[in-house]
Amino acid sequence: MNFPHRWLTDKLAIAGQLSVDQLQEIADAGFKTVICNRPDLEGGPAQPTAQSMQEAATALGLQFAYLPVSPYGGTPEEAMKMGELMGQLPNPLLAYCASGGRCMGLIGLAAQLGQPIPE
Repeated sequence: MNFPHRWLTDKLAIAGQLSVDQLQEIADAGFKTVICNRPDLEGGPAQPTAQSMQEAATALGLQFAYLPVSPYGGTPEEAMKMGELMGQLPNPLLAYCASGGRCMGLIGLAAQLGQPIPE
């Protein structure tokens, strides 16, 4: 099993929708934190909930944060919260949503608002 992801920096990557089964591989790849930016059930009932992802991540020793963002883009407040999460949680971090696009936009907005981005 392979989880497609894209590195934005040496300590920060983004991905599309993940499954509970992929979390072991994510932990094995050295990630310390997973951040979910996709609202629960946005993709229908087959999409794993943030709670199920958090429980599985925690069991594997991963940190998990849930910051759901609309597919239409994040607000400045959400970007500031994303910046806080990236600054507080252990690196490397993997953020995911449906495709990775809103994670990238949220991280970009956080940077524009002066939030530090893990390098």
